[in-house]
Amino acid sequence: MRYLFICLLFVVSSFKSADPDEALTKANRICGKWESAEKNLTVEVYAYKNTFRAKIIRFTGGVTPAKPMDTITDIKNPDQNLRNRKVLGLNVVEGLTYKSSSDTWENGKIYEVQSGKYWNAAASLGKDGLLKVKGYWHVKLLGKTMIFRRIN
Repeated sequence: MRYLFICLLFVVSSFKSADPDEALTKANRICGKWESAEKNLTVEVYAYKNTFRAKIIRFTGGVTPAKPMDTITDIKNPDQNLRNRKVLGLNVVEGLTYKSSSDTWENGKIYEVQSGKYWNAAASLGKDGLLKVKGYWHVKLLGKTMIFRRIN
């Protein structure tokens, strides 16, 4: 009887309890400020209503003639009412949800300021600490990946 009790105690103690705080901590690893590999874009990723968003906090280039970044507006937006909104501070990624089974962020949308189009989006963190954000149209294999390095 004593042997059975010790075996049961060992089996029960070997199971990990599902800790919701641990899952939340893993999901929040994406939060922070990230700079693109080209060093022309900085975004801030933050949690929003059980999802994650990214907003532009710095960018360079892409506008001719050159203008101060805080004056550039979303002129390619298909909604004429939004063409006067500033690009600086604009949410360009929305709706990413953390998927613990694959340790990725999925089912988001990414806004391409240069074209005014939305694409599907997914993100992952590599073992090297780099954030990989993929924009795609229905099929991930055909998308484009941007690489970001954490700066804070």
